[in-house]
Amino acid sequence: MTEFRCLLVKPLQPDAPPGSPTELVLTTQPAEALPPGEVTIQVSHSSLNYKDAMASRGHPGVVKRLPHIPGIDAAGVVLESSAPQVNAGDPVLVTGYDLGQGHWGGWSELIRVPATWVVPLPPTLSARQAMSLGTAGFTAAQSVLALQQHDVLPGSGPVVVTGATGGVGSLAVRMLAQLGYEVTAITGKAEQHAALRQAGASQIMSRHDIQLNAHKPLLSAQWAGGIDTVGGDLLPWLLRGCQYGGCVTACGLVAGSDLAMSVYPFLLRGVSLCGIASADCPRERRERIWQLLSQAWKLEDTDSWVTDVDWQELPHQIERMLDGQVVGRTVLHTG
Repeated sequence: MTEFRCLLVKPLQPDAPPGSPTELVLTTQPAEALPPGEVTIQVSHSSLNYKDAMASRGHPGVVKRLPHIPGIDAAGVVLESSAPQVNAGDPVLVTGYDLGQGHWGGWSELIRVPATWVVPLPPTLSARQAMSLGTAGFTAAQSVLALQQHDVLPGSGPVVVTGATGGVGSLAVRMLAQLGYEVTAITGKAEQHAALRQAGASQIMSRHDIQLNAHKPLLSAQWAGGIDTVGGDLLPWLLRGCQYGGCVTACGLVAGSDLAMSVYPFLLRGVSLCGIASADCPRERRERIWQLLSQAWKLEDTDSWVTDVDWQELPHQIERMLDGQVVGRTVLHTG
């Protein structure tokens, strides 16, 4: 393949400084324009994440230089490889690292990446199934695994998921419910309560009705643990309401990056706060998590929580995501 189609973010004005207005265009690029790497992959599927939506606007906190191809997830087949551990014809996936940020990403028919980024596609997952999970599913699985490693098990008590209709949150609800946990889902979208119950939530709370009681160093011990995808005031509220030995994972900051609280939950109840960092997760752990996602933790019935789009439909879905209207996952078909 000497050229490839992609969705390219470029400045409206040549040589514009970072943060200037941009446009997202479907275009064709020569293969030699791809960044360096040992492995060239023909991409069949990618996905839409909130970080991708920001990248599509040229957000300087995500995109390091323009022009740029977003897409922090990609799955497909290896076309060429100079690395001995990766062979032409291998079905593979790439999530995290610098894909779609400093490095041209998966909204493209071709990507070229370092061999260390490439993970074999598990045989029980199709490329579409892998991208229905993508970084969001990988992050949710990391969070569930962290809870288990801190002895927060299905019989321990209710587990809270914040931002429960988003990509990470909706998949975390499904994984926890499938594993037998009692799940409390927190969302600001009243119209999604029925869908969350169908996904496995046993209790649903509106974030607008939560009494944060920020002046109290501890709250009534209700939760065995939690998966927080939003940050802001909800994270300290969740930590202050954990039972003895509870654990909360943190993987998002859309509501704020500060942690305003005392150390009492940690010192008096032994609560743990676990940060979840997906981009640079070590390879051995990364492959273990994908094996879980393809076997014991595999999610079915994707039609109820996945929206499939093509090149022309993706820009509209980006607008919906930035307006807070997208629920579940969006998969881009690039082939």
